Amino acid sequence: MPRNVIAGPGALESVGPICKSMRLKGNSLIVTGATTKHIAGEAVAESLSANGYGSAFFVVDSPTAENVLKAREAAKDVKADFLLGVGGGKAIDIAKLASTQLDCNFISVPTAASHDGIASSRASIIDNGKSVSMQAEAPMCVIADTDIIMKSPYRLLAAGCGDVISNYTAVLDWRLASRLQNVYISEYAAALSEMTARIILESAPLIKPGLEESVRLVVKALVSSSVAMSIAGSSAPASGSEHKFAHMLDQIAPKPALHGEQCGVGTILMMYLHGGDWKRMREALKTIGAPTTAQELGIEDKYIIEALMKAHKIRPERYTILGDKDLPREAAINIAKTTKVIE
Repeated sequence: MPRNVIAGPGALESVGPICKSMRLKGNSLIVTGATTKHIAGEAVAESLSANGYGSAFFVVDSPTAENVLKAREAAKDVKADFLLGVGGGKAIDIAKLASTQLDCNFISVPTAASHDGIASSRASIIDNGKSVSMQAEAPMCVIADTDIIMKSPYRLLAAGCGDVISNYTAVLDWRLASRLQNVYISEYAAALSEMTARIILESAPLIKPGLEESVRLVVKALVSSSVAMSIAGSSAPASGSEHKFAHMLDQIAPKPALHGEQCGVGTILMMYLHGGDWKRMREALKTIGAPTTAQELGIEDKYIIEALMKAHKIRPERYTILGDKDLPREAAINIAKTTKVIE
């Protein structure tokens, strides 16, 4: 799990000093995107240079297995002793996987707070045309400049809230699997995951565009969610039936929404199946400004229904409230209508 978490205005200036405090030496490779290179990557390079580190850039455009391989080769070419992922999910996940495969240190420098990948030990990449979640090493440090993140579209921050709130149903699924399938459960990881979700749920009225405090709150919640996964040794504390639903939408919808947005809507649906307070989940997401309906996701009703019916096929080894068989179409329609996800 991360040894150090820095979240605050102007945090980019501390990248070099933090690397020195952690006794990192030698050269670095900064994995970033074309836009985020100018937004944050160049400032990171300046901070590293001012503290005696050499640095080179590897610019990525998509989170593919091929780009992970290219990042590894780039790191070898410049004899990088550590990697930094500067940007959104694409850059961070590629740097995370490349550093894991190279067995070197990795620092996460997010420019948006849209999902818990900024600090988790999982990475999502596209391999042979399919999105795959892979085990990786968590970053040794997370440096989140809230001034930078605050300037990113608010939609991304709201999506991050959806990803954190989804911990509620993930833990319910984990407990269900423990009872029915004798799956190991870490009570400490489960409690931390639930507490993190509760913080966002109870703070929903305080999370608004243009507020640095909102960004800091969400970043810390995303990091806590990642720590829960590290403690558990799996993504179970933060990924259950709602994530299965979100990943199925990724596969079947012509134009999926953001990951956290889909997880948030999935949480409403799955909380209903668990017999929990789905209305409270829905109201919190609405207050934050995250989608709660198929229309707000920009996804047709038919794909919501199909995803509900087929979601159990995603990671079938992970038992959830969805069971191991297709939901009947009529049941899926009733669930989506009752929760007002579709009209």
